[in-house]
Amino acid sequence: MSREILLLVDALAREKNVAKDIVFTALELALASATKKRVHDDADVRVTINRETGDYESFRRWVVLPDAEVSNDEAEMGIIDARETHPEIKVGEFVEEPLGSIDFGRIGAQAAKQVILQKIRDAEREQVLNDFLEREEFLVSGTIKRIERGNAIIEVGRMEALLPRDQQILRENLRVGDRVKAYLLKTDRGVRGPQLVLSRTAPEFLSKLFELEVPEIEDGLLEIKGCARDPGLRAKIAVKANDARIDPIGTCVGLRGSRVTAVREEVCNEQVDIIVWNADPAQFVIAALKPAEVVSIMVDEDAHAMDVVVDENNLGSSIGRNGQNVKLASDLTGWTINLMSEQESAARSEQERGQLRGLFMARPDVDEDVADILIDEGFSSLEEIAYVPLTEMLQIEDFDEDTVNELRNRARDVLLTEAIVTEEKLEGVGDDLLALDGMDKALAAKLASREIRTRDDLADLAVDELVEVAEIDEERARVLISVARAHWFEEE
Repeated sequence: MSREILLLVDALAREKNVAKDIVFTALELALASATKKRVHDDADVRVTINRETGDYESFRRWVVLPDAEVSNDEAEMGIIDARETHPEIKVGEFVEEPLGSIDFGRIGAQAAKQVILQKIRDAEREQVLNDFLEREEFLVSGTIKRIERGNAIIEVGRMEALLPRDQQILRENLRVGDRVKAYLLKTDRGVRGPQLVLSRTAPEFLSKLFELEVPEIEDGLLEIKGCARDPGLRAKIAVKANDARIDPIGTCVGLRGSRVTAVREEVCNEQVDIIVWNADPAQFVIAALKPAEVVSIMVDEDAHAMDVVVDENNLGSSIGRNGQNVKLASDLTGWTINLMSEQESAARSEQERGQLRGLFMARPDVDEDVADILIDEGFSSLEEIAYVPLTEMLQIEDFDEDTVNELRNRARDVLLTEAIVTEEKLEGVGDDLLALDGMDKALAAKLASREIRTRDDLADLAVDELVEVAEIDEERARVLISVARAHWFEEE
């Protein structure tokens, strides 16, 4: 019998081109399944085959659980009962009992055969998948074998791949028999059908097409730094030359546009803007916004955003149809871009100046002229007035030393008073609220004044309630509430 098992394993391994261990595992499962039918349908049976001799042993086993959690006596055992025979055993371990081996020739042959063949089929598919992934071929090409509910099933070598409907370019008409290229988006080992999931809308697909058409990229002379797409309509791709002698845009466009045309034909004639990457974020954004003519740009590092002023006459083309141009530029650069005309910029600046003037006149209690001087010199907060080095403030022509000292003292007094008030408001506020990501003392004090003192108090709020109570924007409110509620789901 043992020799028969070894011969069977060897034959199946050769025939199916899988490792012997895969076949041994399949046989163990088949024997366990057949043995289980003779013991009890709810039992847990383990079979182990000696890889050298072909001898096998069968065990019935019970997983050890807390007594209150035992629901199936055939496969589970309470910790108290388990420790009567195994004093050192722990929850999660197994109690095993040897079973008499069943004659292999008498087990349910058909059931065993099905288990073995299924396991081997799974192993074959896994082997083919691993061979494919080892080649790191993210740009794949294949023939459409069939279309199911809009999803295209594509034959890629010895495998089938799935191109979901939402990963197909809008308005492209794919038909059975068409040969298409796509990007390997992910693999899904948990399904019986195609395990390769493809995309023709991913930005990476466009990048890989350029790599295919532009040999300088593979040679390392040219590098793709980023890509953003509105699939089938428009895209922006950023390139960098690693060799000063190379024109990055001309190289990607090709002779008479041959290279970029080949890429466009593969993506339904999608318009592709090729942009030179720049290490300076502001210069990169200016390039990404073309054809917009940028008048001025203001960078906000903290918010990772830029206010970009463009000429009134080309504001519409700068934004693009349905905001397409500015959205693609934002996606490509990774910066939030606020596009505005010179008139809008002037109005916004005046509004911000008015708010800042009001702040300085109300809190350090200075007159309008002094407030305007501070604004003109670049001061934007009380903290700057209070703690900017004395030498810097003395360089302001309109201020003498007495004025500077008086301003600094007033600002520090206001900040100290506000800090004391904040600490008083924080009395009784839970540490769990203060420790939340995105929370600060000023916001916690404002919440405490409305009897919101714990993490759960915050979690119970709706987004619009938090916006009203805390006077913060909707996005920050949504993030704070999500963080506050996170422990509810962890407990579940």
